[in-house]
Amino acid sequence: MEDVNFEISKFASISGCFVLAIAYVGSLYIWKDTLGRDHSTTIKHRFISVGIVCSIAPIFLWLCSSPAHSDTDKGTSLPQWLGLKMEGLIPASIIPLFLTIILFLGPLGLHYMDGMFHVYKDLEYWKHNWTSLIWLRNHVVAPLSEEFIFRGCMLPLLVPHLGTGKAVFVTPLFFGVAHFHHMMGSIQAGESVQRALLKSAFQFTYTTIFGAYSCFLFLRTGHLVAPTIAHSFCNYMGFPAFDEVLHKRNPAKLILIGLFILGLGSWTYWLYPLTDPNIYSNSLYDL
Repeated sequence: MEDVNFEISKFASISGCFVLAIAYVGSLYIWKDTLGRDHSTTIKHRFISVGIVCSIAPIFLWLCSSPAHSDTDKGTSLPQWLGLKMEGLIPASIIPLFLTIILFLGPLGLHYMDGMFHVYKDLEYWKHNWTSLIWLRNHVVAPLSEEFIFRGCMLPLLVPHLGTGKAVFVTPLFFGVAHFHHMMGSIQAGESVQRALLKSAFQFTYTTIFGAYSCFLFLRTGHLVAPTIAHSFCNYMGFPAFDEVLHKRNPAKLILIGLFILGLGSWTYWLYPLTDPNIYSNSLYDL
């Protein structure tokens, strides 16, 4: 496959990101499903929708690209722009996940105290999960498709104009705004518009923050698998249950608070060393 560059205008690159975001979210609503987002029929329809969007998106990117014609016009193959390559794949599949686990030391400590580790050792628990469409949506299809569209496809468009630093903070805005579509489902489920809006605003905030972390992992490793696996793990863990920690009795509460602090501190310390681009054979993106 020939090497390409992305030399479109800044307006075209941002517009392209809007097109990708609208296509992804819009595809979820082309079906006339009234059974709720967790019904098996709705989930299967949406699997088909995002599968089609993810199949078309690389063609859209290719149309936005231009061939690298000479040695001075250094380009990269489209799969590499998308974070799809073999070099450095194994460390990209393991180390960013380990880094994210460090960040979640506090929530993992809470899971341990609540007895969840006994559940994790149960093979039947995992067999059930892998046959559950809801679980597969939340931990496989959603992370993979969202990372592919909102990181793999958008960052090649934005980085040439914004640079990697700004792209880390701009790209997640598309990701965060895209999650406002959940507000429609909440209203349909009977929630008030005000409550649904507040919940979506909160979700926008933390998905945007996570989106920046995802962009960071993608740009540092050059691999789509890195943010995808981290995304799946974060979806599994959910938002940290700070209120539950504060309602624990001592010494459990102090231990958990210590784990939260240790996790955040260790994650901050190891963030750059464990995402050194040289570990992942990443010479495309420079962050």
